[in-house]
Amino acid sequence: MKENNKAILLAIIAVLSWSTVATAFKKSLENLSPYGMLLIASITSLLIFTITITIQRKWKQIASLPNKTWGYFALLGLLNPVTYYLVLFKSYDLLPAQVAQPVNYFWPILLLILLAVFTKQAIPAKKYIGMFISLGGLILISAGGKQSDNMEIPAFGLFLGLMSALLWASYWMVNNKNKDKADATTACFMSFLFGSIYLALGAPLVGMDGLLAESTASFTPDPISGILSGMYVGAFEMGIPFICFGLAMRKTNNPALVNQLCYLSPFLSLFFVSTILGETIVPTTYIGLILIVSGIVFNEYFAKKKKTA
Repeated sequence: MKENNKAILLAIIAVLSWSTVATAFKKSLENLSPYGMLLIASITSLLIFTITITIQRKWKQIASLPNKTWGYFALLGLLNPVTYYLVLFKSYDLLPAQVAQPVNYFWPILLLILLAVFTKQAIPAKKYIGMFISLGGLILISAGGKQSDNMEIPAFGLFLGLMSALLWASYWMVNNKNKDKADATTACFMSFLFGSIYLALGAPLVGMDGLLAESTASFTPDPISGILSGMYVGAFEMGIPFICFGLAMRKTNNPALVNQLCYLSPFLSLFFVSTILGETIVPTTYIGLILIVSGIVFNEYFAKKKKTA
């Protein structure tokens, strides 16, 4: 198989993995609290990154990292996975999957704003068009869902969804600025190492009741099902797709195509949300998601500044 074909296959594996995680989040949250799910998912992803680091023989590289770099990753681990995923999972706990997923996908627009604020990068005039297109999609999803009799969209859930997008945009900006500190796989290993330590230390304080979903008169959480679904989240949200996508970008001679495949993920996700979770996807979700993605694509490919000779 040619390298470019391998790259496409790896990218498809990553996209299909990411497409299932919105459904996996909701299934896992049936038995686990957001904290419990993150604890299991983080440890699972750490194990996957540990195996990858071992295969790539990077332990000497990690051991030689300066103390300042260890301190940097100790702080970064608080942002991702701890804070980001706790907020994201809680938003999924409160919102229908068809709403939580597109809201979180709004992060590239928030990243554009953050870069303008903190790095003094002026936003090109054309990019405001993409921003407002995506914002229109976000408003349509939230407003359209509220019009449905079968869908509850609490304002706090929407707030957390937007906060998760803001946190991911912040993580991307910080990590990209400091990408010279370590390669991508090492950076993920270090972040999840510290994140898993923090979460494990906090587990006794949360207690067993804080790790499981709330019981009701007709439902008692199943810890085994929760653990298995949490492991799936760790493998197919945080671990395997990242490795596959990274390998795809290295092997391909057409990185733009590999990157564009990612835009299929939120649409495929709605299929799994509908067929597995049984959510009735309202028309405004489809239209709103198309608008959000269209705004991002517009800014990525059609609103760039022209290079001067």
